[in-house]
Amino acid sequence: MKDFAFCDKSLPYDVRVKDLIDRMTLLEKVRQIGDTAYGVSRLGLPRYEWWSEALHGVSDVGMDNSKGSFFDEDVPGATSFPTVITTTASFNESLWKLIGQAVSTEARAMHNLGHAGLTFWSPNINVVRDPRWGRALETPGEDPYVVGTYASNYVRGLQDVPGTENATDLNTRPLKVAACCKHYAAYDVDKWKGVDRFHFDARVTEQDMVETFLRPFEMCVKDGDVSSVMCSFNRINGIPICADPKLLKDTIRGEWELHGYIVSDCDSIDAMLTGHNWLEDGPEDAVAQSLKAGLDLDCGAYYTNYTRNAVVQGKVKEAEVDKALKNLYIVLMRLGFFDGSPQFKSLGRADVCSPEHIELAAHAAKEGIVLLKNVNETLPLNHAKIKTLAVVGPHANATKVMIGNYAGVPCRYKSPISGFSEFGKVKYEKGCGDVKCKNETFIFPAVQAAEKADATIIVVGLDLSIEAEERDRTDLLLPGYQKQMINQVANASRGPVILVIMSSGGVDISFAKNNDDIDAILWAGYPGEEGGLAIADVVFGKHNPGGRLPLTWHKADYVDMLPMTSLPLRPVDSLGYPGRTYKFFNGSTVYPFGYGLSYTQFNYTIAPSNNSLKIKLNRLQHCRNMNYTEGAYKPPCAAVLIDDMKCKDDIEFEVEVHNVGKRDGTEVVMVYLSPPEGIAAAPIKQLIGFQKVLVPAGGSEKAKFVLNACKSFGLVDYTGYRLLPAGRHTITIGDGDSAVSFPVEVRLEH
Repeated sequence: MKDFAFCDKSLPYDVRVKDLIDRMTLLEKVRQIGDTAYGVSRLGLPRYEWWSEALHGVSDVGMDNSKGSFFDEDVPGATSFPTVITTTASFNESLWKLIGQAVSTEARAMHNLGHAGLTFWSPNINVVRDPRWGRALETPGEDPYVVGTYASNYVRGLQDVPGTENATDLNTRPLKVAACCKHYAAYDVDKWKGVDRFHFDARVTEQDMVETFLRPFEMCVKDGDVSSVMCSFNRINGIPICADPKLLKDTIRGEWELHGYIVSDCDSIDAMLTGHNWLEDGPEDAVAQSLKAGLDLDCGAYYTNYTRNAVVQGKVKEAEVDKALKNLYIVLMRLGFFDGSPQFKSLGRADVCSPEHIELAAHAAKEGIVLLKNVNETLPLNHAKIKTLAVVGPHANATKVMIGNYAGVPCRYKSPISGFSEFGKVKYEKGCGDVKCKNETFIFPAVQAAEKADATIIVVGLDLSIEAEERDRTDLLLPGYQKQMINQVANASRGPVILVIMSSGGVDISFAKNNDDIDAILWAGYPGEEGGLAIADVVFGKHNPGGRLPLTWHKADYVDMLPMTSLPLRPVDSLGYPGRTYKFFNGSTVYPFGYGLSYTQFNYTIAPSNNSLKIKLNRLQHCRNMNYTEGAYKPPCAAVLIDDMKCKDDIEFEVEVHNVGKRDGTEVVMVYLSPPEGIAAAPIKQLIGFQKVLVPAGGSEKAKFVLNACKSFGLVDYTGYRLLPAGRHTITIGDGDSAVSFPVEVRLEH
């Protein structure tokens, strides 16, 4: 082997990879392009399992026994951080990256111990377009900008090797582990009323594709420099995504310049044949089309079993197989699979479930908890006055529920009753037989506990039996008798009542919001292995909550207004369908996107440096039309194509955040843009920036924002063009009554 060029470290990666590929027979090549790469013993090339998961901690999820990561007596578990929807609620970019760094450290340590691979098919960055989607817990929510920002930060945390983040040659930039942004694209129907992901054809406009469904993936590739993208099961406008060269080869690899490989969701090629009956293809046709479209790796056995025949039959060139292998082996070179990674060699058992990582998991859970109601400053509870606690409900003793899906074996569990036991004597009653709460048998003991306690904590919500992969919801209600249990316990409670919701998607808890017997409400998402401790610390004031909802909580009747299978984000007036997400839905909600209270109060003052952008166009930059509503004012030069601009124009301003309360606290400064009035089908508003700041009681902190005209003020019109519209835009800081705003005039002149 020492004489093989692919073993010569002095040669460039692409030269070494070509030498390796050239030494293989066709049969040997095709055995390397499935998720189990069988290796070539005569070349010293070992077997490799591509599939590992690290959505919110190193997981042992995989296909049968071929997964790349596993736990046993040598490595019994790994740190299980909160599910992504909960972590996103922190709106803390540095935390998102820090978790990625911790997860990749544990992954590298497990790899050194022979318990993990180096390629992890995480994160899930699909936008939650519909509140019924079962996989919302895996995602960063409903806003494409937030989703993309989370993706790029988490991916940087997973992948970046310190000191090489700004390498000029991205094809050779070292990787700590390789991340994968999935599921590309317009994938958000799993199994709903007889419609499943293996047959679903997402009918999507180009406007929605560019504006919503593709944007997070573009940010993940361009800003995060992710080393892999996974295509999804569904079709888009009739074409299976894993066989669409426009979406794979032209967009991901061409326009966005992916430095890595494209992989299919597991058995997507099978779904193409048996689910979609695509072009009445046979297996060889399907693998040929996928290879030519730019799919490098098949999670499944179709490439392994049928690619050789496809080449022999003349359906695809062997050179396409070579291209796929090159993309795969370049990533493995960057990971040190062939040469080793000395900087990570020392990582071992002590780096998995380390005290620092467990503490980070607890901190992340606290930052992600959202305070939804707090009447008369009931919270935080006074530890000195509260001696006995009734902790009741189907999630009062939650353990596995807290870690959601795509989870491994956690280091430990801190359940709610365990967490609250550190603050007082706990009387636990489950209130319901399980989360579905199908009978009333357990309600009365919970009522009795509440009658005797100084305070009552009711922990309810959903779990993976209600919302999960291949399990979409049909309603937005608490299951079974949970509502009845909550009301009866709250009515009987001797002391203050705190309701805690564990869920990913929103729940219509209007009854609790309006119930005077319920003093406070917290949403904890699925808070990870340390979740119970985090909830208790928030309730008793060891942590001041600062989380914000990354999803709109709709009222229950929203599901009766439109089917889950209707893809448009904008209202469909002809069918009476409302808009989707906060950007286009203008009805009443239970709690809006971005909502979250604190134990203190904040207000803002703004000092904009300038309130106008005067952009001089050259003779090659043409004015573009935009659709305006009837009677609306239309500027002489309505818009300009962003692709024609140099995009060097910025608006800068500072927001001074004043803590006018009595407790230190964190505030998420949310910056929204509302486009000029009269532009047809424009978003009501859209988030264009956010920062989390810690402000001491009575003090103030400044948050500075620099907003690029192209990135922040642009709109996507119905043709799919990205345009910068002229006119009076409005910047709004914050939500509700405390929001402040100022106008920004954009002038386009020749």
